[in-house]
Amino acid sequence: MSDKPSVLFVCVHNAGRSQMAAGWLTHLAGDRVEVRSAGSTPAESVNPAAVEAMKEVGIDISDQKPKILTTDAVQASDVCITMGCGDACPIFPGKRYLDWKLDDPAGQGVEAVRPIRDEIKTRIEGLLAELFPDDARA
Repeated sequence: MSDKPSVLFVCVHNAGRSQMAAGWLTHLAGDRVEVRSAGSTPAESVNPAAVEAMKEVGIDISDQKPKILTTDAVQASDVCITMGCGDACPIFPGKRYLDWKLDDPAGQGVEAVRPIRDEIKTRIEGLLAELFPDDARA
């Protein structure tokens, strides 16, 4: 078992919000956190507007693929964060569970995705401050 915390981002399609969140956490935490993302009904590819919005801030998520949510992924995670997708995102007892109410970038252009991207960054910074309260880098 790993000593570092693990975070799972869950959304229905695992194509926008959860992929941006995973990109931000990987970028900001480096190897201090194990990062996963998955969806209950994964899309075929990551939202191109999300890829473009993240590229604008120097984070490349273009190589990511939406993944199906599995019980194993949840069991291996310390924190499960759903992305404001309501009842379509499953709740698993026994884990730290957060629901981040975020607008859905599906079908939106990069202009509409930027504020979502920036809100996710703010929430990731807050999560890091909670996970590493004594770390000035968080």
